[in-house]
Amino acid sequence: MTRVELIIPKMGESVLEATIISWLKNVGVMVEMDETIIEIATDKVDSEVPSTHQGKLVEMLCQADDIVKVGEAFAILETEGDDTHVTTKPSIQEPEVVKVIEETVTKAVESTKATITNSGDRFYSPLVRNMASKEEIRMAELEKIPGTGKDDRVTKSDMIDYIKKRGATSTTSSEAPKVAPTISGDSEIIEMDRMRKLISAHMTMSKQTSAHITSFVESDMTNIVNWRKKIKDNFKKREGQNITFTPIIIEAMAKAVKDFPMINVSVNGTNIHIHKNINIGMAAALPDGNLIVPVIKECQNKSLTGITKSVNNLAANARNGQLKPDDIQGGTITMTNVGTFGNLMGTPIINQPQVAIMACGVIKKKPVVLEKNYGDVIAIRHMMYLSLSYDHRVVDGALGGQFVKRVADYLEQFDTDTIV
Repeated sequence: MTRVELIIPKMGESVLEATIISWLKNVGVMVEMDETIIEIATDKVDSEVPSTHQGKLVEMLCQADDIVKVGEAFAILETEGDDTHVTTKPSIQEPEVVKVIEETVTKAVESTKATITNSGDRFYSPLVRNMASKEEIRMAELEKIPGTGKDDRVTKSDMIDYIKKRGATSTTSSEAPKVAPTISGDSEIIEMDRMRKLISAHMTMSKQTSAHITSFVESDMTNIVNWRKKIKDNFKKREGQNITFTPIIIEAMAKAVKDFPMINVSVNGTNIHIHKNINIGMAAALPDGNLIVPVIKECQNKSLTGITKSVNNLAANARNGQLKPDDIQGGTITMTNVGTFGNLMGTPIINQPQVAIMACGVIKKKPVVLEKNYGDVIAIRHMMYLSLSYDHRVVDGALGGQFVKRVADYLEQFDTDTIV
């Protein structure tokens, strides 16, 4: 008999470990080739690890909730053959969504990279500055770090190496380590998980890269509220899905983008890329409370029913951890529904390298002055605030303000005879 070690597979260049969620096989049972044996998790993405051999599971080397490193053995199978001990190489593919998220952040950083100088002649990219800020490395210390990049510039790798050495030095000194999970008095100190670190770096980079400005308008949603109330039951019976306000807003955004195509652009250095397709990113909730942004592709070619199905399917896949790499790539403009949390409005951060993101507030009844032919009247209407954050480097206030107003106009002019 041959004893075969099953190995935790590689899960992206910067992913070094995973958490075992559950075992799907017990000791003593036969396992087929490519049959799932454990489920693992890396922050937002769950993956199944299949067996690379056929045989009997004779030993579990770790338990559920254990953290295991990439390349470590997690189980031993007993297979037919000579009595030898074999270490197998994993054959499953990387959890691509994790890899794509990391690549998306990296590409956004690279595409928006701008040289930043201090009082001397040395240049530092926003990524290096962000890392220095996070590690509380002041400019005087940053200037002493050897650089391996062009013209002796400090690269991400240089920073990582320096921070490792710096951390090792600090832990051997009289000072306590900076990031040690502890509970002291009424405070608990915990370290960010990997995805939160990615989000932190991406959001900070966006604020440092783009000249953020936000414009607000208020839209009367009464006609849409009444129309949805009228058709939602029949729609669910026919399509097996709910119709929410999100696809209606996305459709209005797509129409407004056609009117103002320069809002549907991205920035790469000093170049502006004008996108032909309107790919609208939609912030969706995950089971752990974080958000991810799947993308509804080619909204300009979809009907309201098609957009609704795309929205529902992507939201469901996000909740169930089943998003595919293509689902979160290629966005050209983003919307986020802060009204889901009861918020009136928000000032969202631009998703680089895009130049605009729109937030939709809660739809709320309020008294509104309406202008009628016979005079002004006060009526109770369903109102919603729209806010557009945009990059003032390439989007002027006139364009940003006109775009968000046009979205509101399309919502208020919604055809209540629309059939879905």
